[in-house]
Parts: sequence; structure tokens; C-alpha cells
Amino acid sequence: MVKRNLTSLLRSNSIFLSLSLMLLIALGLALLLIPKGDLHLALCNRHTPARDIFYMYYTRVAEWFPYVICVFILLFGRIGDGCMATAAMILSGLTTQLFKHIINAPRPLTWFEQNMPDIQLPLTEGVRMNYWFSFPSGHTTSFFALALVIGITGSIFLIEKYPSEKEYQWRNALMQVTLFLFAALGGYSRIYLSQHFATDIAAGILIGILITLLVAWIFGHWESKKWYNYHLIGKKMH
Repeated sequence: MVKRNLTSLLRSNSIFLSLSLMLLIALGLALLLIPKGDLHLALCNRHTPARDIFYMYYTRVAEWFPYVICVFILLFGRIGDGCMATAAMILSGLTTQLFKHIINAPRPLTWFEQNMPDIQLPLTEGVRMNYWFSFPSGHTTSFFALALVIGITGSIFLIEKYPSEKEYQWRNALMQVTLFLFAALGGYSRIYLSQHFATDIAAGILIGILITLLVAWIFGHWESKKWYNYHLIGKKMH
């Protein structure tokens, strides 16, 4: 069994974390160089009927898929990993909601009505628009927290299933890139649908990643415990 500490967490998920950091830097530079409203219009003004349908449904993945994954890990993985995944999703979500209600920032629709009333945002038919509690993006938090949870539990699985270092490395790299694209696309869906600004997405990325790393590190201290390695379905002990 590979013990999970902060060093192993960062190393096994280095590709996902590096890509996420690059995205954060890109968003930060864009926010520094381009006015908030102009940046949002540049990012959301690419609507087509096909894209509208895709992003309208893709963004909803963050509303139910994390719970499916947590239940799956609880049932078919180690109890400890399932508890870790559930705790990461709940705590990251609560942290986001706390910031939302403290800051109570206007959503794009409200912000443009107040600051750029002559601009008509491209909206997607069938999407219920929100007006407040914009910062940070809860959907983005869920996308990145879920992606990292899968990466953490998946890397342990790959290490044990593929003892060859070379085979593990390329399989893990493929998984990390796929998870990043999954999460980044989810974050972009919130801008495309004009539910959030780029600032909200950046904050959601940070919260999702940092809270998940913290929770995984804490649960890593209990990996040697009997309860942590118990399996509800399949083998009973790891």
C-alpha cells in the first residue's frame, strides 16, 4: 500500500495541478489586462445552437455526478477513500457557499444591467438565470474538487494495478490530462452561460483544489487504520 502524504499527493497529481495553475495564471493575466465586462463578452460570445445544448447539460454534471462518484467509491472502494471524497465535496461546497453569502456579488446579468446597460448578453434558452451570489463559482468548485478526488483515488489504484513504473506513468498522465479537461470545460460552461465571471471561476478552482488537498492529506493520516481499508463490496481488507 502506497501511503498518502502531501508529497505523494502533489507528485501523483502534478500534471493536473500544473495545468490548473497555468489556467489560473492565464485567467489572472487576462483579468489584469482586460476590463471585467470586455473579458466576459470575449469569452461568452461564441454561441451556437449546438454549443448552447452542450453547455446547458454539461454544466449540470456538477450538480449530481459528484454524489454518484462518492457513493461509488464508498460501495466499491475503501471506506476511507469514500469518506475522504464525500468530505472533500461537502467541505469545498460549504466553503464556496460561505463566500457567496458573505460577498453577495452580482452575477453577469445583474452586473451588465448596472454597468453596461446597452449590452445584451447572449443567453441560452432554457437556462434559469441567477442574479446574485456570483463569487465564487460553486459549479467550478465541484468540478475541480471532483476531478482531484478521482485523480487521488485513481492514482492509488493505478500504482497497485500497474507496478511497472513506465506503464503507471503514462496511464496516470493520461488520467490527469483528461480530468483537467473535464474540470476546465465545466468551469468554462459557467462563463459561456453567463452565470459567472472569470474571477468566480478562478476562485472556484482554488477552493476546489485546496480544500480537496487538505482533506486528502488529513485522511492520509488514517490510511493504516483497519476501518479505512474496509470494503463494503468485494474484498474486505486491502
